[in-house]
Formats: sequence, C-alpha cells, structure tokens
Amino acid sequence: MELKRVVVTGLGALTPIGNTLEAFWSALITGKSGAAPITLFDPEKFKTRFACEVKNFDANDYIDRKEARRMDRFTHFAMVAAEEGMKDAGLTEPGTFDPDRAGVIWGSGIGGLDTFLTESKNYHSGDGTPRFNPFFIPKMIADISPGHISIKYGLRGPNFTTVSACASATNALIDAATYIRLGKADIIVSGGSEAAVTEAGIGGFNAMHALSIRNDSPETASRPFDKDRDGFVMGEGAACIILEEYEHAKRRGAKIYAELVGYGLSADASHITAPHPDGLGASKVMINALEDAELTPSDIDYINVHGTSTPLGDIAETKAILKVFGEKAYDLNISSTKSMTGHLLGAAGAVESIAAIMAVREGIVPPTINHETEDPEIDNKLNFTFGKAQKRNVRAALSNTFGFGGHNASVIFKKVD
Repeated sequence: MELKRVVVTGLGALTPIGNTLEAFWSALITGKSGAAPITLFDPEKFKTRFACEVKNFDANDYIDRKEARRMDRFTHFAMVAAEEGMKDAGLTEPGTFDPDRAGVIWGSGIGGLDTFLTESKNYHSGDGTPRFNPFFIPKMIADISPGHISIKYGLRGPNFTTVSACASATNALIDAATYIRLGKADIIVSGGSEAAVTEAGIGGFNAMHALSIRNDSPETASRPFDKDRDGFVMGEGAACIILEEYEHAKRRGAKIYAELVGYGLSADASHITAPHPDGLGASKVMINALEDAELTPSDIDYINVHGTSTPLGDIAETKAILKVFGEKAYDLNISSTKSMTGHLLGAAGAVESIAAIMAVREGIVPPTINHETEDPEIDNKLNFTFGKAQKRNVRAALSNTFGFGGHNASVIFKKVD
C-alpha cells in the first residue's frame, strides 16, 4: 500500500525556559539556561539541590480548580501544552475534523511520581488505616494524560501512552506517525510530559550517581561534551506536536511546519542504564531512520542529539554519529538543547523534536551552551554549535533520544516539498 505523508501542523511547549512555544524558542536560540535551585521541595539534604523547573506555573490559571485537583503535575503540563498545540493547529473549532479519526498518543517515562510519593507519605504517617485519595490511581498512571486530552477535545481515535524511559515521547511520535501513514487516523495529538522534580526523582537519580552535583553553579551544570561534565540536570515540562495527514492538512488550509519523513527504533541489548560503549544501538537507530526516510547522510543538516551531559553517554553518541555519517559528520550542525532545558526524561523527545522542527522552519540551529574544556575522548572537529545559535538552511533535521533499558528512537523532520 502507498503510505500517507505526515506533517506537523501545531506545536505547544511548556518548558523550564519558556511557558509557550514562542518563549521557548526565543530562549533556546539565545542560549538561556533553565537551571536554578529547587523550589518544589526542600533539597537541603540531597546531593543535588537544583533542577530545571517550569517557572511561574499555576495549574489553576489554565485548568478548572476542581479538575486540576484530580490531576498530577505531569498531566497539568500535558493539558497546557496540548491546548497550545490544538489552538496553533486551528483544531479547536467544532466541525474542523472528524473526531473518530483523531487521537492522542502521548509519552511519559514515569507518570504521576509526586502523587505516588504524596499518597505513600500520607499512609505511612498515619495509624495504618488505608486512607487514600480516590483519585490516587487515575492521577498516578502514566496513560492518564492522553485520556484527559481526548475527553477535553472529544477525540475518539487511538489513545494511549508510550513508556520507554527517556525515549517515550519520541516513541509516541513514531506510533502517531505510523497510524497516520497507514491511513488509520487523520490527526494525532502527540508529545510528552514529565514532572519528576520530587524527593523521589532527585533522590533516586542521585543514588545512581546520574545527576550533576554542581550546586555552586546550577546554570552551568548541564555541559554536554565538556570534559568536566558530571551528570545530567533534571528537567520537567511538556511539549505537544500535532501530526496530520498531508492531504487532510492541505484541504483545511492548515499551517505546515515540517514533514516527519522517517523514524528509527533499536535496542542496545547491552546494559540497563549505560549506553553501549561503542554506540552500536545509537548508530543503528540513526541508520534505520535514514533508511525509513529514504535519505542519505548528506541530506541531514542538523542533529539534535540526546546529549545528556553524562560521562559515558556523550562519548557513545559521538562515536555513533561518526560511524553513521563518516566524513559528512563534519558538515553537520550538532547541538544538545538539554544544556538549556535540562533532561525532561519521558518528555525530552517532544521538546527536542520541536527544536528540530523549528530549526527546519526558521533556519536557525540552537546552541550547546556551557562548553569550556575539550574532552580528548570526543572528536572536537565536529560542529557542536557551541556558545551561540547559528543560521543555516536546515533541509532536514534528526532528533535522537535514548532511554534506560537500551531503548533508542530517532525521528527526521524536513522541509515540505
């Protein structure tokens, strides 16, 4: 069968560096860091006392107070980002589309961690009588965000959450694109949300020695590819990407940002938390994405890398890029926007896909900030877009995400022919 084309017709962003798409993109290309001391709980006794929190956010400003109490913070984020995406795509008016052919496929690596922690604390601080909030389970479960989104907009098509750690939102985009390609849906509201800046989130990653402990300088702690990187910086937030079948978008006169032309999936099959040391899974997923898109390495101008600022991860991803792109790797712009947003875990793939989409649309590659010292184990002849954004005609951009468990997912966006 002939596969349908998939395009991006709406975007929404709620991030540590901007609470709207416009604010996020502006902060991204100016190199703004979202890292600061944690305010959501008292971090005094933790090894890491900072994170990239969403700023100036009150769910009651966006969601009915009664409804907001029935949602975890990660769902608050999802609802706000989805609303911006739906408005941006022009899909909020009745009769704009067939609701039976419109769905929601969302990503979250953890779900309602704060809800689980709060309810557990309440139980253990009591007399042992099992008193739990009746909304405990529907607030906590990772799949609840697409449920709420579908209810709000009456979307009766495919509806579920993908969970693959830090690759979750990219997997959601891939599943969404597949449904549209196969003609099973016209529109999918996709993306991801995460809200893991909690005692359990910070404490758990601290126990793994995964987080930076640069408490004296939070804004410079996320430093991908720098010799002195010491771990990632936790982030939170959400991003929404409206995917739509190309002919359907044309018929309704929709604005088109870019086309999702290919994707890849792979597994490291190596270690539960560390990347394959030679980047085998990472190289395979990029090869799969290029083949699916029917593109060659020379067709790609920009890679938004996973680039977590971890000692092993940055080296492995660089090796993978060199293996896949060869000499063409030196013609690429490469950047890690996690240097600004921190790592949004299950939402990272959606936020970083927006960075790739906007690079294609605007002809600007966002920077990798905080680089000070070259790492001799990384090929520093590559253009990591250090320091400031660079203007470039980005014909196609690739976005990588890799998750604990060895889950790898990549997507490619290009200008619409």
